[in-house]
Amino acid sequence: MNDLNNLDRDGPLPSGTASPRGIDDSRLSARGSLDRGGPAQPLLMVRNLRKYFPVRGGLFARNSQQVRAVDGVSFNVAKGETLAIVGESGCGKSTTARLIARLMAPDEGELVFDGDGVGQFGGMALKEFRRNLQMVFQDSYASLNPRMTMLETVAYGPQVHGASKADALARAAALLARVGLAPEQFGNRYPHELSGGQRQRVNIARALAFEPRLLILDEAVAALDKSVQAQVLNLLQELKTERHLTYLFISHDLHVVHYLADRVMVMYLGQVVEIGPVGALYTAPRHPYTKALLSAVPSMDPAKRTERSPLAGDPPNPINPPSGCRFRDRCPLAHPRCAAEVPLLREASDGHFSACHLEHLP
Repeated sequence: MNDLNNLDRDGPLPSGTASPRGIDDSRLSARGSLDRGGPAQPLLMVRNLRKYFPVRGGLFARNSQQVRAVDGVSFNVAKGETLAIVGESGCGKSTTARLIARLMAPDEGELVFDGDGVGQFGGMALKEFRRNLQMVFQDSYASLNPRMTMLETVAYGPQVHGASKADALARAAALLARVGLAPEQFGNRYPHELSGGQRQRVNIARALAFEPRLLILDEAVAALDKSVQAQVLNLLQELKTERHLTYLFISHDLHVVHYLADRVMVMYLGQVVEIGPVGALYTAPRHPYTKALLSAVPSMDPAKRTERSPLAGDPPNPINPPSGCRFRDRCPLAHPRCAAEVPLLREASDGHFSACHLEHLP
């Protein structure tokens, strides 16, 4: 699977030279050309995405410091795959999703959607990009307008984009039926009259009303009961196959990620520390942080008990992160090089990248 091809517009650097974005390009240059719009072309390319939030304080409430929420994140999403983003709370997962969806403006970075630069001269306009990308949020109730019925909610977007009211309502009814909500029974109900699982199905139907190519699912099943969660996950799998969708899936639940994802990207304190196929990452994690996350997953075997926490302490302050590797203060394998040098995201095996000095020692 083409993981991080062509992250730099001007082509890869000479062999063995580190990219200024913190990625070793020497192994990424031989992945083959990506024809614009073709099957080999990644659906979404994210390059050097950054977002710093100012912290007001001091004399006259000046912005003296910044929270580095997302700090130089780059990755690709292939057509038809599910890329999961995992990490502790505050690592930048949801901020990354909102930056991609342009719900907030990045300080730096570039998006390329199927070969077209987003919001660039001669590229893809934001309005067109937003039709191709939709987002489903964790809070199913806050995502819905309490004054609109379910049919009106799903039909609203297509009407705004030019569809007639009759056509929009017909499309909304068909989508509600597809996600398991009979329109004659649920179409005229309001959000407070539905359960959490039913509301989330409405949110999925609303996202599909634009016929998007990419869905961002930000903890979309986290607030649901396990039985309902399983039903919604199966629905997402079916819709992906039927509609040739691509998913960017954000979750804390590593069991759900293992079930749904094709690849997994691990973030820590605003940066990517590991990315690779789900099978390889779960069976042979490369980064100490990924190993700690996986060891914290509860086992189904009652004989296997966690005697002590696999990861001690809280993440460092994102206002003033540690030098070098940001995980070094919590890493049991840290050595002097970790404090002096920022680890690059390099390929450890086929399609499996990690940012750890110990993994790439000569």
